[in-house]
Amino acid sequence: MANTTKQLTATATAVANAKPKEKEYNLADGRGLSLRVKMSGSKFWLLNYSRPVTKKRANLGLGTYPDVPLAEARKRREAARELLAKGIDPQHRLQQQNESAKTEAANTLKLVTDTWFEIKKQKVSENHGQKLYRRLELYLFPALGNLPIGSLTAPQVIQVLKPLEAKGNIETCKRIISWLNEVMTFAVNTGLIHSNPLIGIAAAFGVPQKRQMPTFKPAELPKLMEALSYASITITTRCLIELQLHTMTRPAEAAKARWDEINFEKELWVIPAERMKMNREHIIPSTLQALMILNRIRLMSEHLEYIFPAARNPKNHTNTETSNVALKRMGFKGLLVAHGLRSLASTTLNEQGFDAELIEVSLAHVDKNTVRAAYNRAEYIERRRELMFWWSEHICQP
Repeated sequence: MANTTKQLTATATAVANAKPKEKEYNLADGRGLSLRVKMSGSKFWLLNYSRPVTKKRANLGLGTYPDVPLAEARKRREAARELLAKGIDPQHRLQQQNESAKTEAANTLKLVTDTWFEIKKQKVSENHGQKLYRRLELYLFPALGNLPIGSLTAPQVIQVLKPLEAKGNIETCKRIISWLNEVMTFAVNTGLIHSNPLIGIAAAFGVPQKRQMPTFKPAELPKLMEALSYASITITTRCLIELQLHTMTRPAEAAKARWDEINFEKELWVIPAERMKMNREHIIPSTLQALMILNRIRLMSEHLEYIFPAARNPKNHTNTETSNVALKRMGFKGLLVAHGLRSLASTTLNEQGFDAELIEVSLAHVDKNTVRAAYNRAEYIERRRELMFWWSEHICQP
């Protein structure tokens, strides 16, 4: 009669009572499974099998006893034997799974976001990029930043953002969700996760109310100019507000203006793409009034990099909120913000019947048609110069 290995039974006390000896030994359970008893008294399960390709014998650890009881060890044995039947080495599969788990754990939300942001910041202005990342730092990273990106769930993210919505910051929630979904799409495309479970979470939040930035009506422009002439503000701040008004630039674009961007000979201000909101170079025809403002401030900052230097550190530019702070001190809190100067210009020019497309180009609003955008830049510059000249003349009317 052939020799057979007597299997251990779940009720047998052999496993529990196995004592250490002078040498390590095995208690066999059949079909390659055995319990290894070490001299220290510790016990662990082994599956001895033949590798599918090389046919060499190998041992696969199936866990320690009593953490893995006999019944569970047998289930693991059968799962491994199913892989062997398919020509898959269970030890290699386990190693792959362990490596995959390590990689998944290492790819945290913050790490993947940082990688994504290195690409994202090339497509947006520096100021916009800083605000974007700062919001993620404030509202996402504290609770979710150290979690593997593959473990994120929709309910989990919604729970983190709901307190922000409760404070009335619905627009901020929407933006964070949009950026988060960009990160998740990046993770899918780079093979870090298989799918994006957060794609529909915006539906769990309310609709933000559209808020118009405080601005003046065209008829109120003289009131602004009079207030500027009497305002107790520095010459630098006065020139900053006036230049922004004449050029229709955004607050950050004006505050960070550099002397090397100004071409006095061609009477142009060329703002490089990296400083623009949509990462596209913007050319502004300089009017006589704008040049006069620049020449006035030139006496104070021509030797510096920035046209409007910071008071405490002249090597840096003035704060991007300088204009807003000044307008509040002038009594315009809730009535006018620096960005509202652009709206004032747009409304006035539209009322005067100027070409709407020229106005949009002058405001550096993005044209999605790249062919037409190139045409705008090449052909519209002189027509835009006429528009800018009219606007500057209108500003300075008594």
